[in-house]
Amino acid sequence: MSTEDGMGGPRASVGELGEALWKAVIDGDEYDAVDVVRGALAEGRQEEDLLLDVVAAVQARIGLEWAADRITVAQEHAATAINERVITALAYHGSGTRPETVRGRVTVSCVDGEWHAFPARLVAETLRLRGWQVDYLGAQTPTPHLVAHQHHTNSDAVLLSGSIPTHLPRAHTAITACRSVGVPVVAGGRAFGVDGRYARALGADAWAPDARGAAAVLEAGLARPTNVRQAVDDLPHLADQEYNMVAQSRGRLVKETLTELERRFPPMREYGDAQRERTAEDLAHVVDFLATALYVDAVEVFTEFLGWTADVLSARNVPPHSLVTGLDILSDRLHDFPRALSIVRAGAARLTDRTDPAVTDTVV
Repeated sequence: MSTEDGMGGPRASVGELGEALWKAVIDGDEYDAVDVVRGALAEGRQEEDLLLDVVAAVQARIGLEWAADRITVAQEHAATAINERVITALAYHGSGTRPETVRGRVTVSCVDGEWHAFPARLVAETLRLRGWQVDYLGAQTPTPHLVAHQHHTNSDAVLLSGSIPTHLPRAHTAITACRSVGVPVVAGGRAFGVDGRYARALGADAWAPDARGAAAVLEAGLARPTNVRQAVDDLPHLADQEYNMVAQSRGRLVKETLTELERRFPPMREYGDAQRERTAEDLAHVVDFLATALYVDAVEVFTEFLGWTADVLSARNVPPHSLVTGLDILSDRLHDFPRALSIVRAGAARLTDRTDPAVTDTVV
């Protein structure tokens, strides 16, 4: 439904703007994409609203369409690149001059290893619009460099973004390191759980569900941390060494499971090199998510990943039950690790009980 703009004419609704931007990015037309938001600005829309209610929604749709196998990886990358250029057009709308007053200085960064920088960019631009000086470090910033930057800038806070749960151990390292030099950390992104449970478990000073939430946390104020904690202080279950043992055995576990899977799952014998490589990658992800579930002591990290993977495989006409066979094989190699074995068995039960293979909106 359209409303009226400041001149009394019809103004496109958020939904209509989203559809127009979606068509432009999926068609690969960056000029039309930028025109969509420029037109919305001319109609009186605010930059922040366009960033978070239109551009962010289109980016989420890109991820869903890829997971459902309705667009290719190349289309996903191209669409994301155009959306990035749309953000730039919004960020430097008008003169793009420095604000007269600055609320403070913050660092926005992705966890080391995290390539999904789009959410962090939305946070950075939203905070800039609200008057913060923002050092945006982008994707996969190594923790030593993140900490060195704090020594140089003494930020009021680090806003740490993570989309993939397997990066949670590195996120924990970054949180601990930043707090050790007196800089509070606000964690955000799907990796930290829909309610921020993993952000709290890893010792973050705060969690924000989105860019507006991050701005609200900063505006409320954050105290400088004074106590230094170690990983085992936050996660005492790590003392059993299961996480370390599984993580260090990753290569062997993947290789042995792949070899046995070929024996138990006859269709694999007809796989070409590309299919075998993708299967090995899937198994590596399984082990990585198992290790992460051990790290945070949360079985749902593993089971939710398996559910998402089964949806993606179904969309690509790959039988998800092959995952159950792989989990059975993996279980045989984890008999000395009770926590790991319990998690894998819970994952196998989740897949066995599945009845709806449709891709859901839990896709990152």
